[in-house]
Amino acid sequence: MSRIEVLDQITIDKIAAGEVIERPASVVKELVENAIDAGAAAVTVEIADGGISFMRIADNGCGIRREDVRNAFLRHSTSKIRSVDDLAHIGSLGFRGEALSSIAAVAQVELVTKAREEDFGTKYRIAGGKEEEITETGAPEGTTFLVRQLFYNTPARKKFLKTAMTEGSHVGDLMTRLALSHPDISFRFVNNGQVRLHTSGNGNLKDVIYHIYGREIASNLLKADYEKNGIKITGYMGKPLISRGNRNFENYFVGGRYIKSQMISKAIEDAYKDFTMQHKYPFVALHIEASGENVDVNVHPTKMEVRFSNQQEVYNAIYEAVDLGLHAEELIPHVALDRAVPAAPKEAPAPPKDRPVPPPAQRDLAYFMNEMRKRVESYHGQNASVKASGKIDAYRRPAQADRIMEAASPYMAGSGRKEERSAKPEALEEEKPRQMDLFEERLLHEESRKEHKIIGQVFDTYWLVEYHNNLYIIDQHAAHERVLYEKTLAGMRTREFTSQMISPPIVLTLTMKEAALLQAYMDQFTRIGFTFEEFGQDSYAVRAVPDNLFGIAKKELLLEMLDSLSDEISRNMPERLIDEKIASMSCKAAVKGNMRMSAAETDALIGELLKLDNPYHCPHGRPTIIAMSRRELEKKFKRIV
Repeated sequence: MSRIEVLDQITIDKIAAGEVIERPASVVKELVENAIDAGAAAVTVEIADGGISFMRIADNGCGIRREDVRNAFLRHSTSKIRSVDDLAHIGSLGFRGEALSSIAAVAQVELVTKAREEDFGTKYRIAGGKEEEITETGAPEGTTFLVRQLFYNTPARKKFLKTAMTEGSHVGDLMTRLALSHPDISFRFVNNGQVRLHTSGNGNLKDVIYHIYGREIASNLLKADYEKNGIKITGYMGKPLISRGNRNFENYFVGGRYIKSQMISKAIEDAYKDFTMQHKYPFVALHIEASGENVDVNVHPTKMEVRFSNQQEVYNAIYEAVDLGLHAEELIPHVALDRAVPAAPKEAPAPPKDRPVPPPAQRDLAYFMNEMRKRVESYHGQNASVKASGKIDAYRRPAQADRIMEAASPYMAGSGRKEERSAKPEALEEEKPRQMDLFEERLLHEESRKEHKIIGQVFDTYWLVEYHNNLYIIDQHAAHERVLYEKTLAGMRTREFTSQMISPPIVLTLTMKEAALLQAYMDQFTRIGFTFEEFGQDSYAVRAVPDNLFGIAKKELLLEMLDSLSDEISRNMPERLIDEKIASMSCKAAVKGNMRMSAAETDALIGELLKLDNPYHCPHGRPTIIAMSRRELEKKFKRIV
């Protein structure tokens, strides 16, 4: 075994820097938090090349005295605490004394600072942990850091950085969290010469939310104001209609510090559970204040995690605060109807008092048979013209419904065939509907299509098709999803798509992260028929949409598309997977269950299925068609045993 030796100071500093500084956003976080602790009322952050080549962080705080400048860059030097006892009462964002030494170990740093009581400022340059210059200079009160060439002396660390766009989006995301955590401070963020964020610092959290997320979210907020057992929770929550497909809009702060906590997320999501759909997450901006003795912020060097000694109390408090806020108003969404909504079916009149009420099973069967008669009659009334044109080879006389009613009457009246109804289940040979087999007689074949008989629709969702000795049941939604999915993928591969111009255009106001996502995947969106035009800072006008999404390509669908890609921004996904992810969103345009389709439309849908490689499953794996044989039906009705 090699001898144990003490590492040199430069190596020690670089190892320590690796625990605190991961990327440009880590540098910005540490320096802005120091500015907040210094009492700054305004902070400016400027970056170039995603912050990899240049960062400038300027504040108007108290500054650093000349005699303290060198000490500030030593490890574990801090003005925030004096002894171990102070760790139990930390009121500042920084306290470890590792930030400046870690940054200086892996970058070229220049500091210009002036304390209020000094006549001149101090300029200090340090690179790779080695001091280069310290001089007097003229400067305003406060502190300015210039950080250049991050990881210039640690190439192994530098190669793990992402693209400049991605690193810049991380800095932008951090700045939004800092602005939300301290609405009383004016934050200004400049990326490659463009002002991306500028808050007023007037102390109004709602104004900050409006500035970052736009009018739609700011106008759909509920207030949180809760205090119990020494835990105080204030801020805003989005109404349930403001939900996203990931947790990016869950903002919560403990003692002014942005953190991530599974426990806090669970408390928020549990409170929203009855208000949002599965896999949807709410918007919140909550400030949580708890006694310092119950909060341990000294868990991780980046201070992104905290521990609570009274975890159950904190969970309960957050849950109650959110729950109270959600129940404070009547959350009935107001929507504009695009089309007439069918009236709800009228309730069947109650039977006369002198007539015995049949058992529930018999009532259900009678209701079913009545509905069946109505549907058959309605079907022929609506589709007579289709039959006349020769498009549909299916016609059942209303008299058939009468014969069905007659055949079922012994069961509804409760007489005549009682012994068969009471037969034991084990005496019957159960044969359930099954998914069709590709190697059977093929329903979805051009030659077979001539012999299809479209019988009708049940529950406004499933179409019944007779072909030879089989009954096929087609799920119109699943089938249409498959057709749209494969059409979209094919169009992306061949660039054969049809766009539909829309007027007025859809205007999207995006966060910096969402705008970066749109730019990153612009080619995929363009290839399926979207046309975007810049419409001001982080806003885009959608001038055209894919023709298959026309009518449903609302703002919500586009944001959902971006949300579905946001988890992949830092991963090198194959282009095929990204294409499939975007194509799967075309399923939103599929006809839904409980939506009426004509027999002619269904025939056209079957024709589309014929052209697909795999028409038997929707993109999510559900079957599009199931089959039942004539023999199975006859066994059910005891025609054969």
